[in-house]
Amino acid sequence: MQIAIVLYPGVTALDAVGPYEFLRSLPEAEVRFIGPEPGPVVTDSGVLHLGVTHTYAETPCPDIVLVPGSGPRTASAMADEELIGWLRKVHETTTWTTSVCTGALILATAGILTGKPATTHWSVQRALGAMGAEPRPDERIVRVGKVATAAGVSAGLDLGLWLVGEIAGRDHAEMVQLYIEYDPQPPFDSGHPSKARKEILDRANALGRRIAFTPTEMRAVAKVAWRKVFSRPHA
Repeated sequence: MQIAIVLYPGVTALDAVGPYEFLRSLPEAEVRFIGPEPGPVVTDSGVLHLGVTHTYAETPCPDIVLVPGSGPRTASAMADEELIGWLRKVHETTTWTTSVCTGALILATAGILTGKPATTHWSVQRALGAMGAEPRPDERIVRVGKVATAAGVSAGLDLGLWLVGEIAGRDHAEMVQLYIEYDPQPPFDSGHPSKARKEILDRANALGRRIAFTPTEMRAVAKVAWRKVFSRPHA
């Protein structure tokens, strides 16, 4: 079973590595980290690097595709025509096409979520709707057919465990959960906007605005919007 996890500059590390820890346990799993060329890719911290192991061309028909999100660099990935074209093509034959956090916006750009219920990070649910999906902001994982989207960052762990259960069965999933001791017991209960105090939500929104878009990202947003408008069929 070939598993393709997409990497791009600015990707959020946990979005990719969290599901990886579960998916690599699948029987006969072959995990590939995918990008335009092999080599290191800097994550959104600017410090940690992950490594692309295989190119898009070398991975024409993976069984599972996982698209992680990014804090500041999602728009650049959405504007990457090579990535979007690869997603459209491989989605035709995948067993599962999945995303974590703002990776859902990348799937939406490829047209994979059009008219489908989906979720993403709480801060970009409206953007997901603008891209043609039907946002489900109160759901941790949303599955429609072979497409599964997860909410923000840490939800990728739940997605990975859920996928293992769907593919290899509950016993295998529970064994892996125990082996890596995935037993969340957070010391605080502020992990969703519905639970957070207003002042915490305001601070989280302010943080999001500070890291959101550089001028390069703004140009990428404009490019994606332009393509979306002019790809619509005209009467």
